[in-house]
Amino acid sequence: MKTLIKALRHLPMLAVAGLLVTAVGTHHVYAAGTDTPAPADDKKDKKKKGSAIEEQQRQLADAKFLRDYRAARDMILAGNYQSGITALHALGQDDHPDVANYIGYANRKLGKYDQSKVWYEAALKSDPNHTRTWSYFGMWHMEQGNRLMANDYLVKVNALCGDTSCKEYTELKAVIDGKASY
Repeated sequence: MKTLIKALRHLPMLAVAGLLVTAVGTHHVYAAGTDTPAPADDKKDKKKKGSAIEEQQRQLADAKFLRDYRAARDMILAGNYQSGITALHALGQDDHPDVANYIGYANRKLGKYDQSKVWYEAALKSDPNHTRTWSYFGMWHMEQGNRLMANDYLVKVNALCGDTSCKEYTELKAVIDGKASY
């Protein structure tokens, strides 16, 4: 009877954790660069299981990361580059490919090309198949006047996407063709 009572005490906590997992989702996309990246810790060995409380704390931390990442990304996409960079650094996961990519993007938009290059390279070091970074870095090369390198990056994006219809390919192609700027 004591065991049953003990188990029932944890039921609300487990229910909240279950709802959180359902709300946040368990499928994460890394390569494209997305508004739903998994925290860098999510890549660790899944075999290591903690207690239910530790798992709930991890899920809450993941949800906070995702919420704060989206807010920072939205700032950057709205043109608030410096505020977005500050918010991304505040996440404490500068080595995350999506975080590093958008720090690079924001620096590029601010005209800080040397800093932008450093962050794009950091994103690709973290995830060599990060399609969004390859696309944005190709745009960086176009802005530097290096059309040949931008075309090389376009080929890489095509290989990662598998075709020419993905957003990262079409955006970089439009920049190379002089039809758009990002």
